Amino acid sequence: MKFWNSYFLSVWVCLMLLTCQVTLALAQPPRPSPPVRPNVVVFLADDAGWGDYSHSGNRTVSTPSIDSIAQQGVSLDRFFVCPVCAPTRAEFLTGRYHSRGGVRGVSLGEERLDLTERTVADAFRAAGYATGAFGKWHNGSQWPYHPRARGFDRYFGHTAGHWGEYFDAPLEDDGRMVRTSGYIVDVCVERAEAFIREQQDRPFFCFIPFTTPHSPWAVPAEDWERYRERELLQRGANPDREKPEETRCVLAMMEHQDRCVGRILQALQQCGVRDNTIVLYFSDNGPNTARWNGGLRGQKGTVDEGGLRSVCYLSWPAGLPQGLVVPQIAGAIDLLPTLTALAGVSRVGNLPLDGKDLSPLFSGGSVEWPDRTIFSVWGGRVSARIQRFRLADVGRLYDMQVDPGQTMPVNAAQAGIAAQLQREVQEWRREMLPENPNLLRKLAGAVAPRPFTLGYAEFPITMLPARDGQPNGGVTRSSNAPNCSYFVNWKTKNDSIVWNVDVHTAGRYEVVIDYTCPLADSGSVGLLACGESRRRGKVAPGWDPPLYTNQDTLPRPHGESQMKEFRPLPLGQVELQSGLQQLELRAVEIPGDSVMDLRRITLTLIQP
Repeated sequence: MKFWNSYFLSVWVCLMLLTCQVTLALAQPPRPSPPVRPNVVVFLADDAGWGDYSHSGNRTVSTPSIDSIAQQGVSLDRFFVCPVCAPTRAEFLTGRYHSRGGVRGVSLGEERLDLTERTVADAFRAAGYATGAFGKWHNGSQWPYHPRARGFDRYFGHTAGHWGEYFDAPLEDDGRMVRTSGYIVDVCVERAEAFIREQQDRPFFCFIPFTTPHSPWAVPAEDWERYRERELLQRGANPDREKPEETRCVLAMMEHQDRCVGRILQALQQCGVRDNTIVLYFSDNGPNTARWNGGLRGQKGTVDEGGLRSVCYLSWPAGLPQGLVVPQIAGAIDLLPTLTALAGVSRVGNLPLDGKDLSPLFSGGSVEWPDRTIFSVWGGRVSARIQRFRLADVGRLYDMQVDPGQTMPVNAAQAGIAAQLQREVQEWRREMLPENPNLLRKLAGAVAPRPFTLGYAEFPITMLPARDGQPNGGVTRSSNAPNCSYFVNWKTKNDSIVWNVDVHTAGRYEVVIDYTCPLADSGSVGLLACGESRRRGKVAPGWDPPLYTNQDTLPRPHGESQMKEFRPLPLGQVELQSGLQQLELRAVEIPGDSVMDLRRITLTLIQP
């Protein structure tokens, strides 16, 4: 009997233990699935300097959302971009110096990235990611230079480098212009947020290139009210050149941008994907005004430290340490190899990279990392940066550890390093800038030799804006900056506007122009000629809207156009042959004092 009692007791104990184990197992949360590839969100500021963030020590501005990316991730302490917008974007997209990809300017077609180049978006799309870009592109407008042809499934924003309407702006939605409602940064961020929510169940690559704090000086009224009378606690290195009201507007734009970054971070959190999303934030050049920048010499457009240094923050809660500061120098050319390495994505294309994969530096441990040289160029001026020294474009060597403001050349004390860097600069010049035909033509006042492409069946709408055309006769641009200009002063039959084009597909095209015309001058007859094709159309009815006077917080900088609402005018259909040719607009009848002001011409392939 004792035996059976012991036996049943043992069985009962085993059953109870098994029940407890099952109960505990059911109570535990499920084991995480094998990690999936991380999402990627890239923020790119436009014309923000290194000193425009509270994380950099700016005591006037507050940028907690942007700062949080550094605090919760990795900060590249000495990170360098290009002196101006389009070149930096090209280097981010390709991992190669912008001159290799044909980007040698910011307008007139020189901002376009060569078609031989493959982009970071190409790599992520090939790996199965949903890809979208929402904001300023600035590396080509017409297919196949358009972002939709460079790896992005979706595009919303403006492909030009400079946009003159920040409220209720006309923007491009995958090839079609739409009139939006609200502040341009909010509008683009809304589209990006919608993209993230739509794609949250699959890996996505979301590029958000802001338009701010690039001029014009325009920010929502509630942001300006906080800054209108705010004391600037720090001033630029040359306070006599600083305009305090512009600095206040810039910092108001930065705080607004920071809230938009916070919106995206919150959306990632709400979608449950923040932990497995790589978030990257940087800017495209130095500050666009003479404001505080940590005492660095130079600003946008210069190849000194102040024109080139940018913040660069990366966070990835599931894969990167928090609060790590990487002291090694790095640049925009490093972002493609770094992002693809972190995500485990294969690069697309086989052209040699100039950038390096920085991910070994993110472990926080000791890593063998040889010194390197990062080169910067603009307007023929070249500077070179190694970990400790910068060789300025005038040949002066500076010790950046003790003299970040570049005030005391050390050529005599460091003659060997100065000579070595000078040799490297000359070699780099020979490789990167060999008799640049685009530059020579630009200096001569001619348009870039590469034609503007049109007529692709996969993207049948082609916009040819004024910034890409060449005015002849008395026709001029509305401003010195082509990117957001329109043609004015069209008054005689000898005047014309020309676009050098390469028609990819012969066929029938619908033609629409965006115009304004004083009511008394309506009725001019315009002639569109392209190759052997001709099409006439009457400029009517008159449409003469006022210039926008309620767009700006502060007066626009000299040379920037005030904008107005242009109206589409259908010209009908035209048969175009394929190949290189000139598309020309001229007037054959002018009953009034002028023909029209012209912002763009749009051609849509309707029948190959």
